[in-house]
Amino acid sequence: MDDSYQIYVNRVARMTLPEAYQSQVQHIQPSPKFQPSEGQIEATPFPGYTVLTPPGVEDDKNTAFYQYLERYQQQIIAQLDPGVFFPVPPSSFHMTLADLIWDSAYRHASESPTFEPELQQRVTQSLKKCRQGEKPIYWQVMGLFLRTRAIGICLAPREEDSYERVLQVRQAIYQNPDLIALGIEQQYNFTAHVTLGYFGEAAATADRQQISQTLTSLSQQALDVDAPQIWVHRAELRKFDDMTRYYREPDWAALEL
Repeated sequence: MDDSYQIYVNRVARMTLPEAYQSQVQHIQPSPKFQPSEGQIEATPFPGYTVLTPPGVEDDKNTAFYQYLERYQQQIIAQLDPGVFFPVPPSSFHMTLADLIWDSAYRHASESPTFEPELQQRVTQSLKKCRQGEKPIYWQVMGLFLRTRAIGICLAPREEDSYERVLQVRQAIYQNPDLIALGIEQQYNFTAHVTLGYFGEAAATADRQQISQTLTSLSQQALDVDAPQIWVHRAELRKFDDMTRYYREPDWAALEL
């Protein structure tokens, strides 16, 4: 399902063009993952499992990259109208390598007491099949990534090997018949990104043209500076209860890349 290297690079380049924002902004919707409550914004329950890079708060090899994203997130907050954008905690910033299971599918599957231990064991099997490359894996900022309910930073591989090594991880997971038997399947074409936040209720009535212009300007700013790259040095199985924290036990699956 995932693209070849050149098709991927071309696709994400188009996603960060002004006309892409102008088109996509017409479809934005408030995200149910965050809700206002007594004057505060609270994350709603959204449990599941994923394979990702270590979250920013735990990744001392990418400190400059995550500090850059935090500053960039603050610019989005400052330039969009109140209530349009709900930021995620910078401590949770990460690059997803392979989504596994979430929300209602996870709730249903986890009714079985053997599901989670089996999931953890089978992801370990998958990651053991992956080779450790000779060169470090680097991905670079392409610009803003606008989704129906979220805003993030879109990433592209610095070179083809960096792309192929991430795809190897995804294929080892999604082509594992034992994981497929648990109901784990690839549902999305891979688009590497770091989510910065989600659209709030005010996005439903906000001026779409103004949002498009703001995001176009912000995306250009991302390219105008010498943005740090992310070193994808480790893949980890993590669990989440909502979109603010991703955690793991020491013996869960992990792979040094």
